[in-house]
Amino acid sequence: MWTCERVAGAELDVEEVLALYRASTLAERRPVADVERFARMLAGANLVVVAREEDGRLIGISRAITDGAYATYLSDLAVDASHQGRGVGRDLVRATGEAAPQATLILLAAPAAVDYYPHIGFTRHDSAWTLQGPSDPEARPSHEPPSPANAPRPTRG
Repeated sequence: MWTCERVAGAELDVEEVLALYRASTLAERRPVADVERFARMLAGANLVVVAREEDGRLIGISRAITDGAYATYLSDLAVDASHQGRGVGRDLVRATGEAAPQATLILLAAPAAVDYYPHIGFTRHDSAWTLQGPSDPEARPSHEPPSPANAPRPTRG
């Protein structure tokens, strides 16, 4: 069995959380090689809930940012792969929502998890947009302006 509790992200052991991200496959989409940046991610989240087994082992985390009144952005939901399918993620989402009960939970699903979220009560929203930070080394531009060599040429009718 496990318990979920709200914690201060800055007080977590960064290496322990990195190990969880790797065990959950979320590391594939997070800057886990940049430990300083990852530590800032933990410290900057103002709503962090962890799931721990009775022996204290970290098996899940919900990392979110909320205003507590209108919106809670659930940035990361990571559950150790060996514990997935047991309700840990559902419990983390429940505890995150209970911490800011007036706020709507918002998230961007990982491609492999798209079918999971409707199963636990989320509704798909088709008009979400993202914009990568200008200094994000992992940013993949969704649109680059054409180079002069392959720019579209005006047509004459």
